[in-house]
Order: sequence, then C-alpha cells, then structure tokens
Amino acid sequence: MNETGTPAQRSVKLAELPALVAYHGEAVWLDHRDAPAQRVSHGTAGLSARAKAPLLVHAPSTARRLRVERFFAFDLLELYAFVRPASFVLPTPKGLAETLGLVVPPHHDPVAEAKLLHECARLLLTELMAQSRQRRRTTGLAWAMARAGWAWGPFVLRALDFQAEGAAAPGIGIWDDLPEWSDGAPPPEPDHLPIQADETRRRLAELIGEGAEQRAAQADFAAGLTPAFCPRPEEDAPNVVLAEAGTGVGKTLGYIAPASLWAQRNQGPVWISTYTRHLQHQIDQELDRLYPNPAQKAQKVVIRKGRENYLCLLNLAEMGGQLTSRPVDAVGFGLVARWAMVTRDGDMVGGDFPGWLPDLIGQGRTFALADRRGECIYAACPHYTRCFIERSARRAKKAEIVIANHALVMIQAAIGSSNDEQRLPTRYVFDEGHHLFSATDSAFAAHLTGQEMADLRRWLLGAEGGRSSRARGLKRRLDDLILDDAEMPALVDAVLQAARGLVSEGWQQRLAENQAAGAAEKFLYAVRHQVLARSSAPRSGYSLECACAPLEPDVALASVSLDRALGALMEPMLALAAKLMRRLDDESENLESAERQRIDAMARGLQRRGDMEVGAWRAMLKALSHQQLPDPDAAPVFVDWFGLERNDGREIDVGMYRHFLDPTQPFADAVMKPAHGVVVTSATLTDGTGSDLAWMGAEARAGTKHMPLPAYRLRVPSPFDYARQTRVFIVTDLDKEDLSQVAAAYRTLFLAAGGGALGLFTAIQRLREVHRRIAPALEEHGLNLLAQHVDAMDNATLIDIFRGDVDACLLGTDAVRDGVDVPGNALRLIVFDRVPWPRPDLLHRARKSAFGGTAYEDQLTRLKLKQAFGRLIRRADDHGVFVLLDKAMPSRLLTAFPPDVAVERIGLKAVIEQTAAFLAENVNKATVRAAISGPRSGVEP
Repeated sequence: MNETGTPAQRSVKLAELPALVAYHGEAVWLDHRDAPAQRVSHGTAGLSARAKAPLLVHAPSTARRLRVERFFAFDLLELYAFVRPASFVLPTPKGLAETLGLVVPPHHDPVAEAKLLHECARLLLTELMAQSRQRRRTTGLAWAMARAGWAWGPFVLRALDFQAEGAAAPGIGIWDDLPEWSDGAPPPEPDHLPIQADETRRRLAELIGEGAEQRAAQADFAAGLTPAFCPRPEEDAPNVVLAEAGTGVGKTLGYIAPASLWAQRNQGPVWISTYTRHLQHQIDQELDRLYPNPAQKAQKVVIRKGRENYLCLLNLAEMGGQLTSRPVDAVGFGLVARWAMVTRDGDMVGGDFPGWLPDLIGQGRTFALADRRGECIYAACPHYTRCFIERSARRAKKAEIVIANHALVMIQAAIGSSNDEQRLPTRYVFDEGHHLFSATDSAFAAHLTGQEMADLRRWLLGAEGGRSSRARGLKRRLDDLILDDAEMPALVDAVLQAARGLVSEGWQQRLAENQAAGAAEKFLYAVRHQVLARSSAPRSGYSLECACAPLEPDVALASVSLDRALGALMEPMLALAAKLMRRLDDESENLESAERQRIDAMARGLQRRGDMEVGAWRAMLKALSHQQLPDPDAAPVFVDWFGLERNDGREIDVGMYRHFLDPTQPFADAVMKPAHGVVVTSATLTDGTGSDLAWMGAEARAGTKHMPLPAYRLRVPSPFDYARQTRVFIVTDLDKEDLSQVAAAYRTLFLAAGGGALGLFTAIQRLREVHRRIAPALEEHGLNLLAQHVDAMDNATLIDIFRGDVDACLLGTDAVRDGVDVPGNALRLIVFDRVPWPRPDLLHRARKSAFGGTAYEDQLTRLKLKQAFGRLIRRADDHGVFVLLDKAMPSRLLTAFPPDVAVERIGLKAVIEQTAAFLAENVNKATVRAAISGPRSGVEP
C-alpha cells in the first residue's frame, strides 16, 4: 500500500509518470509515456523507482522481484479495485490490459506490457468519470484516502470532479447504505419422498440443455446416486453412496441432478460440501444452469462458510473511525469499503473479494476485518440488521441448495447446531471426498500450544495494555446482558482473572530467554526443552517433534500446575454458560428473538471454549500426569506428541498436540449418523489398484466403515482416451538429491513444452532453490515463472494467473496441486520432483502401524500421484505429459496411472525429446517451437 508521497509526486501528470515491469531475470523501465523502453538490471530499476514513483502492477510482487523494500508507487491494481470493486482481473500487466479491452502480446513480453500501463490508467480514470451510482459515497472514500497520501488520490478526485476547497468532506459510512435483512418463520421439517433413477436422468438432460452432448457415463453416475436420496431404514443408519467418478465424467452436474430433485420435492435443503472455498464458487457457477434467473437463484442457492470468511461491518466501521489517528489504514479501508458497497454476499475468501488485494494492503486491513475470533456481539451491534453473516445464515434456512465446505460442516458437527444456524441437514453431498480424512483430522484435533492459548486469552480479555485494537473481550460482549443479574458479574470477573494466567504478549521471547512467567509459559518452556533435547538436529531451522514418553520430570510438574490453572478458568466459564442458558428458559416469554439469539450464541461460545477447548487441554494434561491411565488392553484412541513449529528458521509455536488415531470415527458419529443420506464422491476415492482392498481403503478414509449399513459403491471411469492424450515418463538417469540436476531437468522440460507447465515439489526449500536457478533462463525464452512460497501472492491468485496465461509455468506443493483446475493448453506438462511419500512424522507412524503398514503408506502415495496426474487432462481435446524425476519409483505404485497408459522409464534427454515432439504434434506447434528456438536477442527500443 502507498503510505507516503511528496507534493511533487501527488501533482504529477499521468503521462509524466514512469512505468515499471519487473520479472525475475530483468526489469523494463519507461521514463514517461512516450519514452523508449529500457531493459535494466534489478538494482537500476530499484534505484529509479525510489527516485520517481512508477506506474506498476502489484507492488509487493514487483518489490520482491527487485529484491528491495516496498516503495511508493502508483499501483494500477489499487486503482482497479477502486474503480471496479468486486470485479475479477488477473493481477499482471497483461491480465489488466486484457480486462480493459486492450490488444496484448500473445506471449510474455515485458516491454510491450510496460507500454500498456499508461493506457490502462487512462481507461480506468475515464471509466470512473462516467460512474454515477453512489458517487457521493465514492467521493468520500477517495477524499479520505487522498488525505492519507494515496498515490491515486489526486487523479481519482479530479475524475470525480471534487474540489476540496470550500467543500464539506463527504461521509464514508457505506454501511448505512446496505440493505437490511428480515427474519421469517422457521421452515418445517422436509418430507422424505424418494427420487427415481429415470427422473434423475431426465433432470440431468434438462441441466445439460437441448442439443448438448449427452454423456452416458454422466447419466449413469447421476442415477447411481439415488439411493442416498431415499428414506433411511432406521435411526443412525443413513444411506451412503461412495462414488468415484473419473475426470471428465461431469460429476458436479451429475450430483446436482438428484440433489435438486430431492430438495424441490421434499422442501428441504441439500448441503453440497467441498474441500476449498474456491471450489464452492465453481459449484455455484454450475447452478446457473438450474436457476438461470439470478433473482430466483438468490433465493434457492446459498454459499455458506464460517464466520471468519465474511466482512464484519462493525470492524470496518471501527477502522473507519480510527483513520484520524491511524491514517496508515486509510487506503486499505477505502478499498475494502468500495468492495463492500457492491459485493454479492460479503465473502472475503474465495468470493468476489479480489484474492490479490490482501497482498497489496496487508492481512490486517483485510482478513482481520472478519470475525476471526468469534467476538461477535450479535443484536448489540448497530449494524446487525445489515450484517452479511446474518443475512447468509437466514437465506440458508430457506434455500434448496447450500454450498458449504468440509471445514464448516465439521465445525457445525463439533459444536452442534445453534439458533443462528439452521438445523443440521439430512442430506449431504461431499465432493472432493478424498480430502474428508484430512478435514476431519483438523476439525477434531486439540492443540495445547502458545498460539492457541494466546487466542483464547484475546477472546476473553480483548485488547490489553492500552494497545490500539478492535479485539472485543468477554466483558464488552456481555456487559448489557448481565447488568440485572446478581451472580453473573462475579463469574465474568473470575473468568477474566483466570484468563490472565494464559500466555501473554511476548511469550515466545520469554521462552527463548528462560524467563517463562506463569503456569502456561512454564509448561511450554518445559515442552520446548524436551523437544530440543531429544532432537537429532535441534538447530536445523525446521519444525521439530518428539514423543511425550518418557516424560521429563519438569514437564510432568508443569502439566499439573497448568491443569490446576485451566481448571480455575474452565469452572467459571461453564458456570457462566449455564446461567445464560437458564436465562433463556426463565425469561422465554419476555426475550426478543434477537436478544435470545445473542444470549444463546454467547452461552454456546463459552461452553464450546470451556468444554471442548479448555476441557480437551485438561484431558491431555491429565494423560501426561498419569491421573487418567489408558486401558492397556484397549486400542489407542489418540496420538499425542510435543512439537516446536518453525517457519524459515523462526520459532512460531510450541506445545502439545492430540489427534484422533482415526478421525473419521467422530466424523461418522457427529455428521453421518444423524443424516439420512450421504454421497461421498471424488475422482480419486480409490488408489487405482481396482481391488476390494482399494475400496476398503476408501471406506476407511471416508468413515463409512463406522456405519451400521454398508455403503453403496459406484465407480464410473473417465471417458478420456489417456493412451492417446497423455504420456508418462520416469527419468532414470537423474540424482533427485542433486538440486543442480533437478533444476536443469525442470528448465529443459519447461522449455521443451513451451510453457504451460506445473512443477510439483515435496519440500518448500527444494521449490525455492529450483526457482532461483531457472527463473531467469525461462524468462529469457519468454516464459513467465510463478511460484508458491516465492511470489508475494496467495495460491488462488497464482493459479488464476497460470490459468490465464497459456505459456506461464507454476511451481508449487500440495496446496497448489489440489487447487489447480486448468483445462486446455495452459496446462500441458506436469513435472514431479520425487515420489510423494507421506511425511514420516509421529502421527503418520502411528497410523501406518494401525492401518496396514506399508500397504497403507502405498495407498496414500498412489492417491497423491493419481490426484496429480488427474490435473493434466480436463477435457476431451486436452493433451499432456507427466514426468517423475525419481528413478526409485516402485513399480507397485504405477497403478496410480490409468491402465491404458504405458509408463516409460528412460533417460532425461529422451524424455525432453519425446515431450517436445508429443506436445508439438498435439498442442500448440507454434508455441512449442518458438520456446525451444532460443532466447530473445537484443534490446527493444
């Protein structure tokens, strides 16, 4: 974000601004609009940018590529976010120019991109001049931002025709302009009428549309799901369908067909849950087929996420009220407020909020504006009737299709339904079902760590020490609810007093200096000491862990003291929750619905935090102190260990960790058994072996083995001709531990493909080192190289850029692999650095021992390979190559690939030649040949 600027910088004319485009190997600088482009070194570009603020796109990424600190600049993305809030654009010069309708070079060309920047700015300012909707409020925001030194402020105010002299400052309270929601009667229980396979096929045909290709595999898939939409035979015995649909089957429309039929017939919702928030919006787009009328769709379809995903209007208003004392926040406030004026639903994560905006203005000025700590004051909030979260929750009560994510479903199940959420669904569809195990593992785990205790302290005490913060503590949230009660104020005071025994600000430094204060910090210090003492490489810079047993005496003593301190906190928390719940009964006739909801939410929050969080911590500590010895004849339920988390060598957390050995057991009990019908679907439910053991593994990972009735099994193979469309190579003459060889392989393979390549890594450090070695060479050949953990962008933004640039290359780890859905030529090569064996940590070791040893480990590895290969071919006309740089790949894992694909083990030279030939023949011949012909020569004028 642009924090400062001189008067000369603020009064400069647009044509006089320099322009800057920076990539990893070079930078291009224009002194002004009509000046010739100059290719310059990073050092020269950095010095020039500090001397005269340039036009650029994505200031943080530019600064990182120049390897300099953030500098004052005219970032076109900031201007775009102001002029076109809630609108998609790729955050690159080429992406911005394309969105504005300019002619752009077909390939990566920084000189041509730099020459487009002035015209991009002119078009945006011209567009702003023509805008009339909410013009006064827009002007108010621009005025506040300009006073704080926003680079674009003078340009924007001129475009809005605002003269500061003699004019009253326009208001910035955009929250007053938002529509209000209204409550309605709760819907009745849904009916239980079944649906039939033939009508499901007809509904699918309607969704696809007349004249469109009818795919038999997709129709078979849709019809095969109907058992999940029949009445269950008995309590706690839902009808469960495990459905593996190969890539290209069209599973989204396949499950929408029976789900929508059931919802409409029975007047009840079907919850469709997927793994990532980004995928929620892809499903939402598919539902345009079912509800082509936007107004009808708004009533029938709701995207539901956790509260921490939505903008909190109270947080935004408080931020706006502090701009006089904190002008540094003005630009971030203004850009978020502009988005809030037009957003569909206030969703800041995966919705219409620009994924690149937090990179520009900071996480604290974006995501921190959401209710990330559960500090909502509900009906006491002046913006309650306009709240995005409350509106979404109410719409979900009457919707036919609710698009959720696994994390939200797990949280709802863990804490139970409450009055501000609709009753638990009777029908679920879990898409991306291969992620259910990891989602449940996270949801039902307990971490007694410094960060978790600090978070609880903030939730209870709010801002401390006179610091400027929007954190609202328990007292502020409860004050007006307990004024007329004789006992509750004392309970609140007891909670707050006990909360001061949790770790406080600066705890990490005190642990490092042996200055731990209080029971909580002394426990963490003892745990840290045990982890470091038992590590073989304590100074490695990586995260460390060790088993709890045998327990060091200092840890045992500290655990008893901490258990006692947590008991003093837990008791008044639960007593306060009980008092609040009792008030709901005692005053049921007098409480307004909004006040009832607020009391209920506060009581449940205290109960959840007190019982499920503090109670879980106490159970962990009791296990350490041997106050609760496990039954030696019983199978273990939990896996406990101590851990020290580091990021780039810096310690960020320490404590005790507890995970269920089999987290699908609580998932089955809390989610599936109360439901009537469940679909679990994915392209990679099984590991590709085709055996009954593969299905048993899928049932174990999905939790259906804990159901009283066996799950229906459905497998619909992919319609793609993989033998014709793909090649799979294993490189036999490369040392995967020699990063110079690995980097050379990535470079030459990416060039052979002419871009459109995804490089996957099993370790972040390997990714960074390969990126450092190959980025300049690729850019010399006109290929833009993107990288997770390198570029100053979030993963979704990197994938969007990769998808939008047919010749770009992307490096990433598991998170990128899972989020990539790139049909067409933009992804034509995948290179994996080595076999993706599971990380050999203590949790995996315990599960490997319990779930089948090497066979279990092989299943997990096959699934990762299968999922990675599945990214390659997304359409019938796609072609691509998959390369593994690991000659030690066991033959038993090759079933991860389609059976009709011949896997070739050959040397790197032959792989490069065959990759280039296959893609040149089947993809974009001009693209591939241009890339392998050689680097650009000369300096363009």
